[in-house]
Amino acid sequence: MFKFLKEVVAGSGSGLKDFPYTIGEPYASAWGSWTHHRGTSKDDGSPVSIFSLSGSNPQDRHMVAGRNGVKRLRTVRHPNILSFLHSTEAEVADGPAMKHTIYIVTEPVMPLSEKLKELNLGGTQRDEYFAWGLHQISKAVSFLNNDCKLVHGNVCLASVVVTQTLDWKLHAFDVLSEFDANNEASGSPMLQFEWLVGTQYKPMELSKSDWASIRKSPPWAIDSWGLGCLIYELFSGAKLARTEDLRNTASIPKSLLPDYQRLLNSTPSRRLNPSKLIDNSEFFQNKLVETIQFMEILNLKDTFEKDSFFRKLPNIAEQLPREIVLKKLLPVLASSLEFGSAAAPALTVLLKMGSWLPADQFSIKVLPTIVKLFASNDRAIRACLLHHIDQFGESMSAQTVDEQVFPHVATGFSDTDGTIRELTLKSMLVLAPKLSQRTISGSLLKYLSKLQVDEEPGIRTNTTILLGNIASYMNDGTRKRVLINAFTVRALRDTFPPARAAGIMALSVTSSYYEVTEIATRILPNIVVLTFDPDSDVRTKAFQATDQFLQIAKQHHEKLTTGDNRVAESTGVKLKPGNAGLLGWAMSSVTQKGKPSDHAPISTANASNSQASTTSTAAPDTQASTLAYAPSTSNSLDQAAPASARSSVDGWGELDDGNIHEENSSDKDGWDDVDPFEDKPSPSLLSNIQAAQKRPVVQPKQAVANSSKSNPLKAPKSEDDPLWGPIAAAPPKSAVKSADIKPSTSHNDEDDLWGSIAAPPPKSSGKPLKPAAANSDDLWGAIAAPPPATKARPLASSGRGRGTKPAQPKLGAQRIGRTSSTGM
Repeated sequence: MFKFLKEVVAGSGSGLKDFPYTIGEPYASAWGSWTHHRGTSKDDGSPVSIFSLSGSNPQDRHMVAGRNGVKRLRTVRHPNILSFLHSTEAEVADGPAMKHTIYIVTEPVMPLSEKLKELNLGGTQRDEYFAWGLHQISKAVSFLNNDCKLVHGNVCLASVVVTQTLDWKLHAFDVLSEFDANNEASGSPMLQFEWLVGTQYKPMELSKSDWASIRKSPPWAIDSWGLGCLIYELFSGAKLARTEDLRNTASIPKSLLPDYQRLLNSTPSRRLNPSKLIDNSEFFQNKLVETIQFMEILNLKDTFEKDSFFRKLPNIAEQLPREIVLKKLLPVLASSLEFGSAAAPALTVLLKMGSWLPADQFSIKVLPTIVKLFASNDRAIRACLLHHIDQFGESMSAQTVDEQVFPHVATGFSDTDGTIRELTLKSMLVLAPKLSQRTISGSLLKYLSKLQVDEEPGIRTNTTILLGNIASYMNDGTRKRVLINAFTVRALRDTFPPARAAGIMALSVTSSYYEVTEIATRILPNIVVLTFDPDSDVRTKAFQATDQFLQIAKQHHEKLTTGDNRVAESTGVKLKPGNAGLLGWAMSSVTQKGKPSDHAPISTANASNSQASTTSTAAPDTQASTLAYAPSTSNSLDQAAPASARSSVDGWGELDDGNIHEENSSDKDGWDDVDPFEDKPSPSLLSNIQAAQKRPVVQPKQAVANSSKSNPLKAPKSEDDPLWGPIAAAPPKSAVKSADIKPSTSHNDEDDLWGSIAAPPPKSSGKPLKPAAANSDDLWGAIAAPPPATKARPLASSGRGRGTKPAQPKLGAQRIGRTSSTGM
């Protein structure tokens, strides 16, 4: 018999040397002669509890009772009974003598008495937690008595332990025996090891060893008495010293007092069944018990009940003990969400509870569940995750975001629901810093390119804002390829005013990423157009941005002029660095579409005088899908791009750069102080330009009078003509022969000005031109088109308007023939 019990106890271990657990420090208290140790698994380091019982003789009655407890704990399974993991029995040296020791390994638990001191609860919170604990122990006792027909025999404070989730569990099964009701007249002990029970915990019939009366009583009679002893020790805060102390009911709550008295009834047959205690007692009807019970059977509830419950849960959680919420409710809630039994509102509660945890505990207890939820197909859960991503996004590692989270989040960019698309877009502000360059360039920017032409104006606006905010996370090559085209070609031409305003702000915030040449040729021309925008907010931002970029250009000019690298610092103008501050999100178009007038195309005051050009073409781009941009109907924005800008392919959705004509349609005064960027002017040329600036704009009449009808003009020097030098173009690298121009005998100052700025000088020498016939169209013909790059043949003396033959185009900037004294 002993050999059989030893084999049962030993389990899978053959001795202490093969014991797969490390025994740690013992707790101060334990039931009976057992010692309760902390322990860890040698395999994975997980915590466990180890109970040990030693005796000098294997036949010691304590050892025999201990083996009975091991056998019972191994075979009885219930959620409210301590979970068995492993057991063994070995001889352990204790000084010169050897002791036989039984080891039981269970889930990690703590003695209830020590846990209550640690929690230090009081008032309503204490009563609610005690109610939950008693509810669990009553269920365990009811299971043993009513379902298994077993008698525990020693229910008390010492036989209850607490798990890491603050659940109460029953153990100490050394006295546990079957309820023998068949031999009512038998006088033999039904509880073989009842001598282990303290006298103060024994009911009257057990103290008298009246086994006949015990067998006639209900199977719960002895354990109901033990539940009464447990209630007394809980609320009195002291260990029961004698049976008479049970009559002191001052510390027992009034709602529990009637049931307490029925549990301790002197007549065994009239004692309260533990199952009735759970169902009927008013004491167990409180927020904590009801909340936990609801969550434990969550999968049985319908959608309406779940939604109603989770809407109330945040307020309930505020009223419950914080440690109970974090250690009990939070794990249950996380498990419910992970396995799909909880609704989307539960995620909000989970994040609120998680915010009460330290950062390291949040990463362990909450973050894994959130990462798994990103794979959910439930739109409500996905929307809730994206809406609250700022609460947990920083806690996720870059690898987790790049490999596990972003692939699931990216599906929201193409979702048919506009709200999901917008929330997905805004979530990138948190996730983008953790994405790799490969993901940003190869995946994220493709989605953003599509969203810039989204049907929702608010999404288009927020896409521009997002690009401005995440520009610092792109590499230089990606920024050059994307930013200017995204902001100028698309954002500044959007029909939605906030989208245009966002484009201006994004350019301002990312100003440090642009070269001065790009600012002058691609950014400023597009922004200046918006100073005539119908929307006042767009105009205001356009003026501010114009001032900012002009300051940058001025700093560059002064640096080139003085050759001092410190000029930019001395001017006192601070350039905004990339991503200097987060741009605020625009108003969502998903919830508010905006007035019809807000979507009007961009127009300018002088749109009737501008000439439209729609010759831009799209080049294929392997980085982004083909997107056709619907241009604004405004003539002022549909101009051709500068040659330098058109030659570059930036690859933002296969769009060309901004379309601005190469001709300079402003007067001289706005360009006097701007030097060419390609070549630095020589000191002599600079002095000539400065001298020319002091002269009047109108050319002296004598210079015109000296010109004959057929003699070609000499190449004008910079000091003779102050108009060409500072504004026309960078000096050509090769010498250019002057064209033979025969000016009209009648002219005025206005004619000279138009003739000066109509077009840049040709790069090849031209033959002398014959005077054209006088007509009123010559002035507009003079500025109609830029000069060709090939040598021009003389024009026929007669002809009106433009030439009819392609071989003989009329060079408007080369010659103006007038007979009228009015200048027209």
